[in-house]
Amino acid sequence: MNASEAAKVFKEYGAIRVVECWGDDVPEGKLTSFPMAVICQCDEIVCFSWLTWPSKTFRDEHIEKIMNDPRLQPENNPMPFDGSRMIFGGFEVIVDV
Repeated sequence: MNASEAAKVFKEYGAIRVVECWGDDVPEGKLTSFPMAVICQCDEIVCFSWLTWPSKTFRDEHIEKIMNDPRLQPENNPMPFDGSRMIFGGFEVIVDV
C-alpha cells in the first residue's frame, strides 16, 4: 500500500489532513537528527508525516479501529519501509499562523 492509499483509509476514519514528506534536505547531526533517530542507512531517505485530527479525543476513539483495519495490516499490504523504526507522538498546536 502506498502513502496515498493509506491516506484515504485515515481520511475515512476522520483524519482532517494527512501529510507525507520525502526528505530532500535532512542532514545527519552531531548530537541528534532525524537520520540518527531512525538509524538511517546510507541507501535510505528519512520520511516525515503527520495527521491532523478534529481533536485528541476523536483520534483516541478511532486509532484502534484504524490500526485494526485489514487494509493497513502488513500481511495484507506490506509496508515499503521498516515500520519498527517509526517514531510516534501527539502534539498540541501552540502556533498556527
